[in-house]
Amino acid sequence: PLETPIIERYENLAAKFAAGEDSDALKEIFKLKDQGNRDLGLRFDLTVPLARFVAMNPTLKLPFKRYEMGPVFRDGPVRLGRIRQFWQCDVDTIGVRSNLAEAELLAVADAVFKKLSLPVVIKVNNRKILNGILEQAGIQKKEDAIITIDKLEKIGLPGVTAELTEKGYKKKQITDLFSLIKEDITLLNLKKKLKSGIGQEGITEMEELFIYLKTMKVSSVKFDVSLARGLAYYTGTVFEVFAKKGPITSSLAGGGRWDNMIGNFIGGGR
Repeated sequence: PLETPIIERYENLAAKFAAGEDSDALKEIFKLKDQGNRDLGLRFDLTVPLARFVAMNPTLKLPFKRYEMGPVFRDGPVRLGRIRQFWQCDVDTIGVRSNLAEAELLAVADAVFKKLSLPVVIKVNNRKILNGILEQAGIQKKEDAIITIDKLEKIGLPGVTAELTEKGYKKKQITDLFSLIKEDITLLNLKKKLKSGIGQEGITEMEELFIYLKTMKVSSVKFDVSLARGLAYYTGTVFEVFAKKGPITSSLAGGGRWDNMIGNFIGGGR
C-alpha cells in the first residue's frame, strides 16, 4: 500500500513527459498557490505522484508493486460517469521489462470486475503499433495526433478527421491513418500491412501478451487498434475496461505501460 499527497508541484503534474501538453488532463488541473507563491496543483491521477515518489526513493527494491486508493481531481465538464472529484484505485508494477507485468495487471482488472458482477470487455492496444501506423502515414507529431485519435469513441471519425485537419494534417495522411485504424482489423492483418519496425515490435508484444492471458485464462481481453489513451506518458501496452451494458459508455478503468516517466524525473535516461 502507498499513499501520496493530493497536492503536487504544478511543474511535476505539467511535465512534458507526464500528461502531455495537449491532453485533457493537463487542461483540467485545479491550480493553486501556496504562501511562498509556489505553483501547485491537485493531482489528476495517481500515476504521476507514483513516478515522482519512485524517483525520490532510488533505493526501493525492484520490482516494486503497489496499490493505492484515493481521490483525484479534474476541472472538466460534469456528466454521467465524469465528475470533478472521484476515487481511483491503482495497481502498478515498477521495474519489470516483460509483458508478464501487463498480463498480471489485466488479470487483476478481470478478477475485480468479476467480483463486482459487472460483465466487461477489456480493450488493449500498444502505443508502438499506433506510432508505427502514424510513421507509415508520414505523421511527425505523434503524441499530438494520438491525443486526437483517443477521442474516436467520443466524437466519431468525422470529428477526429476535422480536428486532425485543423491541426494541419493532410488529407492523404488522415486517409492512410484510418486505412489501418479501423474497428475490425486484426493483429494478423496489421502484421501484413505495417512496414514500420516499431509497429512490428508492438505487434510482437501484443502476441506475447495474448499468450500469457490465455495461460492465465483471462478471456475478457480483446485487441482494438483504435484505443489510444489520451496521456503522453504511455510507451507500450494500453488498455481500457468498458461495461458490456448500462448507461455509462465511458471506460470504467484504464492503464498501460509508461517506461520513461520515472527516468525523466530522475534524469540520466534510466
